[in-house]
This record gives sequence, structure tokens and C-alpha cells, in this order.
Amino acid sequence: MAKVVPLFSGSSGNSYYVSNGGSGILIDVGRSAKQITQALENNEISISSIEAIFITHEHSDHVKGLRVFANRHGLPVFMSEGTLGALRQSGQIDEKTRCFVIQSGGVDLSTMHVDRFPISHDCAEGIGFRVDMGEKAYALATDLGFVSEEVESALSGCEAVTIESNHDINMLQMGPYPYILKRRILSNKGHLSNVTCSEFLPRLVKSGTKRFILAHLSRENNMPEIAYRESLNMLNANNMQLMSDFTLMVAPTETDGSSVVF
Repeated sequence: MAKVVPLFSGSSGNSYYVSNGGSGILIDVGRSAKQITQALENNEISISSIEAIFITHEHSDHVKGLRVFANRHGLPVFMSEGTLGALRQSGQIDEKTRCFVIQSGGVDLSTMHVDRFPISHDCAEGIGFRVDMGEKAYALATDLGFVSEEVESALSGCEAVTIESNHDINMLQMGPYPYILKRRILSNKGHLSNVTCSEFLPRLVKSGTKRFILAHLSRENNMPEIAYRESLNMLNANNMQLMSDFTLMVAPTETDGSSVVF
């Protein structure tokens, strides 16, 4: 049985636990080590089950607790070469942190194969991850300005997908952010809007995806009910029905015990 547990999601921090049977991985450690540990305990997840940590990019909402958590538990950390360089330069990791560059072709763990794919974001070298677990697969793609061919290829055929639905365009445009920040978020190196996310989902259902987690929602420029409704309406407009063709949830800002099992 495979499971995805959203521990944290959004601009205040991101972290996901992905398991296959008795072993698992963390994708991003964007809260303090104490908060990550507490979230794992709240979900009855043993730290000893974690084989490795995978990092999407160097922004603080994805790596805040990385150094302390990884060093404390002696866990290997996989990321792109660009992210590794950025973390070293900023001092967010040290010589004790067991860091490795994940190359194209991925990494084999005891019950999973984790591969990378490129994303477009204003960071050193952002990546998403596809986790293959025998006949099942899961992928996570957040912090991406648009859905590239590489992203679509990596996510296609995955039974479960975490996909960014960051902002409502009208809320962003009418909100208090300065113009330069609005332009950055709306750019091809920014974040995926509710509209762009929703337009992608029917193609994924046709490829075999059955479970969606909408993630990395902006606290200022989005609301869970708006993101959920946008995606649900688009899927329904393509004659796809909730619970029979797909399931849909919004990742909580902080863990509430929800998970996706597949």
C-alpha cells in the first residue's frame, strides 16, 4: 500500500511524506526540525522509516529545517547540482549534511525508484520528483511557472499527483503585492495559477491519474475552496466525475491527519 501524507504546504513551509509499505521518503523540509518531527509523530510516522530526503529547490519554505533534521538523523539528502551549490553558498547545509546530486535516471531505494524532472522557477535548478513503486507511481510538481513537456511526461500515468494550484489570478492582480512581485508570480518562472492547474488535470486523468492533491496555495492570493472548485469544475466540464474517475483534495497548510492512499 502506497501513501502520501502532506505534512505542510504553502508559503510558510512545505514537506511531504511518501511511503510504500514500511519505508518512506521526505520531499522537502520547509519547517523547523521540531515542527517536522511533531508532524510525523502526529501522523504516527516513525522517523526510522525514512530512507532519504529529496529537495526540490533552495528556497527557505522548502529547506528551513533541512540541516538540523538531516544531520540529527543521519539521513542522505538528494537534490540537483544547482540546488546543492546554492545551499552550500547560503550556509543552509554544512559538512555534516550527507548530500548527493540526483542524476537523470534517479535513485533506487528499498521499495521505490525516485527520479527527477526539471521545473521552471526562479531558483538555481529546481526539480520535481516521480516515485515509482512497482505498478504504482506518484509525482510532485510545485513551484513551476508553467506545465512543460518534461513535467507532463513525468506526471502522466502516475496514479497520484501533487500539483501546484498557487493563486487565483484576479485575487493576485487586485491584491496588495507590488507590481514586480505580481509579475514574477505570473511569469514562466513563478507559480502555477488555479486556471493553469485545472486545465492540466483532465489530461492527467486520461493518462491514468486518479488522485490529486492541490498544493502550495498562496495565503494572500488564494483560498482552498476557490482552488478546489476551479479544478473540480474543469474536470466535470470534461465529463469526469468525482469519486468515480478521480479524487481531489487540497493539501492543508499544516497536517490535519489527511492522506492519500493508493
